[in-house]
Amino acid sequence: MDAFYASVEQRDYPEYRGKPLAVGYPEARGVVAAASYEARRYGVRSAMPSKTALRKCPNIIFVPPRFDVYKGVSCQIMDIFLEYTPLVEPLSLDEAFLDVTENLKGIPSATLIAREIKQRIREETALTASAGVSYNKFLAKVASDYRKPDGLYVIRPEDAERFVESLEVERFFGVGKVTAGKMHHLGIHTGADLKRLDEERLVRYFGKAGHAYYENAHGIDNREVNSNRIRKSVGAENTFDTDIETSARLTSELHRIALRVWDRIEEDKFYGRTVTLKIKYMDFEIITRRKTLASPIADFDVFWNTSKEMLTHIETSEKKIRLMGLTISHNDDGQLPPGGIQLRIKFKD
Repeated sequence: MDAFYASVEQRDYPEYRGKPLAVGYPEARGVVAAASYEARRYGVRSAMPSKTALRKCPNIIFVPPRFDVYKGVSCQIMDIFLEYTPLVEPLSLDEAFLDVTENLKGIPSATLIAREIKQRIREETALTASAGVSYNKFLAKVASDYRKPDGLYVIRPEDAERFVESLEVERFFGVGKVTAGKMHHLGIHTGADLKRLDEERLVRYFGKAGHAYYENAHGIDNREVNSNRIRKSVGAENTFDTDIETSARLTSELHRIALRVWDRIEEDKFYGRTVTLKIKYMDFEIITRRKTLASPIADFDVFWNTSKEMLTHIETSEKKIRLMGLTISHNDDGQLPPGGIQLRIKFKD
């Protein structure tokens, strides 16, 4: 979807339309969860500190997130997807892969399916989606971001090699700022540059990710669309307005986080056995503590006591804490319901 959270807010509140808007909180340590396209023109992006967003765009409007609403819209769009194919792999609330090689409506072209789904999303939700159509996940993902917003881009097999060679390495999956900087230092700026290196060298430079970079540079991605993806964890975290150093305050904040996580556990019926406590100190050092129980945790008191016990092993005497998070994982048989919506469609035209 296009600027999903922000677009839902602008849909529901006409006074926000056409204005730079960020979903999140403007506090000193707030973070932008989503930015409207009007805000993006100023350089505001998701995951950006709120104070940076305010510096780039002083007139930006901050609105608190409404995740229940976003999840409801996500499910609404998922229902549309499932009318075309059961092979839907949700990646998050706002993106998914669809394999429409064989579709339920017998439509002969994946491009026609993408156009029809985009139109239905617009008519039924008043939102826009961008679609990428190609023969594997890597190319479909890149295509889905290529003509945003409200875009539709098709990469056909006969065009793939030329397209990938012209692609900036920043657009390759898994290439962030640090990896891109390392690639640039090595003289790698495009897919063509990447393609000139053999797989062994790429693995030597970038570890296991080098295998994927090699295959993607040659237009290869053999991953299937998995409609049975299982969520591996459920969690929540909080960046504090001011750094915390007292055990009593930390315990109080941990309890709030534990309640949020437990609400998600109950909602999704995700009962794991491993609890992980994450701590970020004032100097940005991150540590984790983890405990695995013999059976899935189905009682809040057990979850809370386990979390609280791990907190007692955290050092607070020398450094204050700026962030704390809790995650539960190692779920034996639970599965979260699908909820993705960005059109990244695998096809055979």
